Amino acid sequence: MGELKAKEYNKFEGIKHIRDDGGEYWLARELCVTLDYTEWRNFSKVIDKARLACQNSGFDLDDHFVEVSKLVEMPSKPRTNKEKIGFVDLNKTKNIIDYELSRYACYLIVQNGDPRKEVIAHGQTYFAIQTRRQEVADYFNQLDEDNKRLVVRGNIKQWNKMLAEAARNAGLITNEEYAVFQNAGYKGLYGGLDVEDIHTRKNLNKNEKILDFMGSEELAANLFRITQTESKLKRESIQGSRAAIATHYMVGNKVRQTIKDLGGTMPEDLPTPEKSISQVEREQIAELKRKAKKNPLMLDE
Repeated sequence: MGELKAKEYNKFEGIKHIRDDGGEYWLARELCVTLDYTEWRNFSKVIDKARLACQNSGFDLDDHFVEVSKLVEMPSKPRTNKEKIGFVDLNKTKNIIDYELSRYACYLIVQNGDPRKEVIAHGQTYFAIQTRRQEVADYFNQLDEDNKRLVVRGNIKQWNKMLAEAARNAGLITNEEYAVFQNAGYKGLYGGLDVEDIHTRKNLNKNEKILDFMGSEELAANLFRITQTESKLKRESIQGSRAAIATHYMVGNKVRQTIKDLGGTMPEDLPTPEKSISQVEREQIAELKRKAKKNPLMLDE
């Protein structure tokens, strides 16, 4: 979770609501309590600043701050000294204002909150991370298949380096041990198939890499296998080659089971793209160079 601890992360996740259409929102009154504001009137001033920031950013307020009203019971004074403090007269109710807040609205609120509050700093981290994730997801979803492949393949390259380091720290020293470790992960995810089996199944030439001939869905399944194995090796301080190999197989198998439970296609049954990622990359670089020649940068003299 980086600098945001799981406890603080869950604090904000716990008050998130999901609409029937899958959309998410937070209620301002609940966020007020979570951010340790004891009085609504003080928190409403923060909301006002956030609304102004939203408007000045060019966004539609109605998309991020949806005003709703609620009928709540109002506590009344006890009629006798013997009655408990906090007596509620069911005949006394009041309409109060609340807001259904988007993730971006919450981000603006914590950015305008009291910086002296530690929970505000945690909120800034949480909503910044979530907002960035959504931005990345929105951008990714607009890409065509080949560009999705390029993005995920790039992520796998980085995470494979981290996985290799975690494996070394777990006690995998030789290249032979690491090859067995890698095969274990593939076997778990691909129902017993190792790298050579997958290579044959994809009908690839000797020097072609299986990761270069995966679609975005298959790549994403492998990225999840890699990230979760790396995390588990570090989190549980797993030691010994046998334990590390068993962990990689188990994680791969868990990812496979999740795909099955969701009704997805097993990775070995997904189609193999005609072009390798390396070829797609070369073609796109060539296209960039062609455009640069066609439209040279005009400099002021």
